[in-house]
Amino acid sequence: MKIKEPGKVTDRITLLGRRESNVYLLDGGTEAAIIGGGMVYIVPEVLEQIREMAVDTEKIKRIVILHSHFDHCGIVPFFKKQWPRAAVAASAPAKAMLARPKVIETINAMNHETLKRRGRLDDAKEKGYADFEGIDVEQVLEDGQKIACGDLTLEILAVPGHSSCCLAVYVPEQKALFASDAGGIEAGDEIFTAANSDFDKYQQSLEKMAGLDIAVYLAEHYGARTGQEAANFLNRSISAAAEFRTRIEQSLAQTGDPEKTAKDLVAEKMENSPSDLLPAEIISMIVGQMVYFVAKQKGLA
Repeated sequence: MKIKEPGKVTDRITLLGRRESNVYLLDGGTEAAIIGGGMVYIVPEVLEQIREMAVDTEKIKRIVILHSHFDHCGIVPFFKKQWPRAAVAASAPAKAMLARPKVIETINAMNHETLKRRGRLDDAKEKGYADFEGIDVEQVLEDGQKIACGDLTLEILAVPGHSSCCLAVYVPEQKALFASDAGGIEAGDEIFTAANSDFDKYQQSLEKMAGLDIAVYLAEHYGARTGQEAANFLNRSISAAAEFRTRIEQSLAQTGDPEKTAKDLVAEKMENSPSDLLPAEIISMIVGQMVYFVAKQKGLA
C-alpha cells in the first residue's frame, strides 16, 4: 500500500509534512525521533500536524538527517530551536558539509528561492524559519551502529551514491527502512535514478539495502509504502538504475558528447515524469552528474 498523506504509517511511525516532502516521527515508547529533515517550507505543516496529533514533543530526543542536501535538512534549524534537547545526528561527511560556509550560503539561497516560489518567504522571515545558518551535528552516525530509541532500534547503514554523506536507517522491530533518496525517487509509476555522486556506489547501496527484510519503506519524497509495495521497491529501483545507466551508455556511444547526452536525457525525463517530481534545474543537475560519471569512466570527460 502507498501512503502519501500525513498520518500513521504503522503504530510506531507517523508521516509528517507534505506529499512531495516528508519527514517521519518514530515513536519508541519512552522516547521518539524525527527521521529526515525535509524542505524548509513544510515547517508550518509539521508544526500544525504535531499539534493536531497531540505529539508529546518532550519525548523527541533525536533529529536524524539522512543526507545534507537542502531538501533534506530544511526544517532542522527551526525544530532544533523548538526542541533544544533533541540531538541532531548525521554522518561524518554530512557534519562537515553542514558546517562549510559555501554550503551554508548555497542552502540558504536555495531555501529562500523555494520559499519565494511557494509564497512563504515573508511568513518564514516573520516566524523565524527562513534563514539557514548551518547545522551543528551533535552525534556522528556510522555504518553498522545501533542506537536505542526507547524499545526500538535504529540500525545505521552508510549508503553513498546519491551523495557521499547518505545514510539509511533500518528499524528491525518494524521491518522499516528509512532510505531517503538513496533508494531512488518515485516518479509516477517509475523510479527516478538519483546517482548524483557516484553511480557505482549508488548501485552497490541499492543492493545493500535490498538485502534487508522490508515490510515498510519510507522515502522523503512522495510518502511511504507497506506490504508488497515496500518489499518490491528496491528491486524495482535496482532495475531502473541499470536501465538508465545503459541508456546513458547508448547515448554516449551515439553522440560521443556528454553535454549533448545530458541535454537529451533531461528532455526525456522532463517529458515522462510528473510535473511535481523535482524542479527542472535539479533534474538537469542530477542527470548531468550521472552522465559525467559514466562519460569519465569511458574516457569521454
